[in-house]
Amino acid sequence: MSRRRTLSTKKKVALLVTAAAVAGGGAFVMAATSNAAQSAADSTVCQGLATALGNNERFIADQKASPDAQSQARIANREAVIAQIKVQQEASGCVVGESAQGSQAAPPAAPPAQSQEAAQPAQPAQPSQPAEAAQPAQPGSGQQVCNGSTVTLSGEGGAPAASSNQFPVGTKLKVTNLDNNKSTTVEVTSVSGSCALLNNAAFEQVREPGKFLIRRAVIEKVG
Repeated sequence: MSRRRTLSTKKKVALLVTAAAVAGGGAFVMAATSNAAQSAADSTVCQGLATALGNNERFIADQKASPDAQSQARIANREAVIAQIKVQQEASGCVVGESAQGSQAAPPAAPPAQSQEAAQPAQPAQPSQPAEAAQPAQPGSGQQVCNGSTVTLSGEGGAPAASSNQFPVGTKLKVTNLDNNKSTTVEVTSVSGSCALLNNAAFEQVREPGKFLIRRAVIEKVG
């Protein structure tokens, strides 16, 4: 009888150990999944800040390469912006000073329009529809520009505005974030190293929480 009781007790202990190990393994998997999700979020934030830093550094390089009477003032302003971005990088746990050029202009918008027109002749007996069919694809009524460009912030304060390397001061651009369907229409007030670089106020109107980069953006020239 005593031997049976001893074996029964050992079995109970073994079962308890096994259960604890399984529970521990499940907790480890959950923790690993949570850490992976957090790492992905942190990566997006850091990439956005690195892109913003790269855009400002490129702007400064362009100003030094082709200076004018206002270049020194513009450079001093952008150096202050870069200092602020580095503070944000440190606060977000990113590599301070990491720089990337992620908001370059894509090829002109003509190829997509041509591909739509080329596809229309396959539809019989409706010769007047090709131009009309192309319109609903656009978020607004403006001329779509800089297809494929990402949008980030310059780090500058003030009222909502944009800077651009393609459009002169006074041009009005509408920027739509396709990930949340938010848009803002702003005036270009200065030159930058990308198609459309939003200042802090404008970026806040279209950003997703915690993100410093808009990957799926539509940029339109509306004025």
